[in-house]
Amino acid sequence: MIDAALLNQILVATGMGLVGAVVFAAIGLVSGTDETTTLAPLTLLVVLLGVPPVGVFTFFLAAAVAKHMTHAVPTALLGIPGDTMATPLLQDANVLRNLGVPHIALRKMVSGAIIAAFIAVPLAVLFAVLLAPYGAAITKAAPWIFVAAAVAIAYFSSGRWASVATLVPFVMVIVALQALTGKYGVKLSISYFLGIAIGPLVADLFSVISPAARARMKRDKVRTFSLAPDVKGWSGYFPNPFKVLDRGQVKWTFATAAVSSATFVFSPVAMTVVLGELVGSRIRHAYHRLTTTLAARNGVTEATYIAEALIPLIAIGLPLSPVAAGPAAPLFNAPPVFTIDAASGQTHNLHNLLNHWEFLGYGMLAVILAALVAYPFTMNFARRAALFISRKVSHEAIIATFVGLIVVISVWEGQLLGLLVILTMGLLGGLLSRAIGFNTGVQFMGYYTAVLTVPAAIKAFA
Repeated sequence: MIDAALLNQILVATGMGLVGAVVFAAIGLVSGTDETTTLAPLTLLVVLLGVPPVGVFTFFLAAAVAKHMTHAVPTALLGIPGDTMATPLLQDANVLRNLGVPHIALRKMVSGAIIAAFIAVPLAVLFAVLLAPYGAAITKAAPWIFVAAAVAIAYFSSGRWASVATLVPFVMVIVALQALTGKYGVKLSISYFLGIAIGPLVADLFSVISPAARARMKRDKVRTFSLAPDVKGWSGYFPNPFKVLDRGQVKWTFATAAVSSATFVFSPVAMTVVLGELVGSRIRHAYHRLTTTLAARNGVTEATYIAEALIPLIAIGLPLSPVAAGPAAPLFNAPPVFTIDAASGQTHNLHNLLNHWEFLGYGMLAVILAALVAYPFTMNFARRAALFISRKVSHEAIIATFVGLIVVISVWEGQLLGLLVILTMGLLGGLLSRAIGFNTGVQFMGYYTAVLTVPAAIKAFA
């Protein structure tokens, strides 16, 4: 008989996983909804509302898995990337769309994602367990690891050396803002995180009120889309992904998902591009190359996201990856619920509250829930969903919803100073990301460098 406390945990985890899967399966249909801007604030809200740790974990993971299935819908059918991770998929998807078979591209992408998700969770947990014995040493060296990781992630971003150089003034801005708010007895952490997360959104809002920028944003005509008729190639509601993909595509999806499940320090977009190019270079037939590459690449988006969140979370408890420092950051640091001590590098977060078997069990539960919600929905109703989103859903309303949520959280944490810090960090980060490729992943590492490395350096060299 199942223990009452365990049964309660399973029910909470199942309920929150379903919420995450449903909400983000819908959000993934909306083009341009960046993971950091959407997944991070809502996960933070779930943490601050006092949801138990298992519920927080399944909410985040089911949401991420579901979104990386449905983000294929606008990418394949409308020719607009569903989010940042979908950008490397766009070129091949557009070729198939121009050939009149966008539904084929969509099915390959979504089937690759569901297979990769089931591979990534157990492999990521395994790699984390292998790394865990070194966790104490890594935690002790955390301030210096953060600055090294920040430089590495900056170098592998699109800004390269410009991003590396920009880390110094960016970190100094955060240190200066901390000193300013500290004078008024206000200690902020969530506001910095949210400001970085919504940087591109804040930059766009400021651009709209600038005559010069608004002139560049104007378009002569409304953008139009053409959707090919959908053709259902299976019976029943839940198609078998192993029949949607051929044997070679399944093999490449397994291989690329396994490789990306073992990595957690590289850019997810870079992993998607590199492994996709590797697969494409091994296949001669053009049509088979396109469909196989799309399946493998969307599988990599799932596996990389899962691995980059789970490996640092399970093994170390510190956000030492672009995903952990970005969309998954509330799982590590969401004061006062989850904390990272700046002086010692000690943690109180999911790393301390769940064991390895719980990460594996609830991780698989989250993937199953996302698969049950997002996979059949995308395969059966993608065309109708894309038509509804493009015709009926206001992007402005979605943006306003997230702006309202962020304003509430910032005022709750730091009143007016919290809101001003969000605006400052958002505008600075958004403009730097747009101008030189200093993306949000690098910015989050810069934030952790400011709060962990700078105090340690001052103490060491004082």
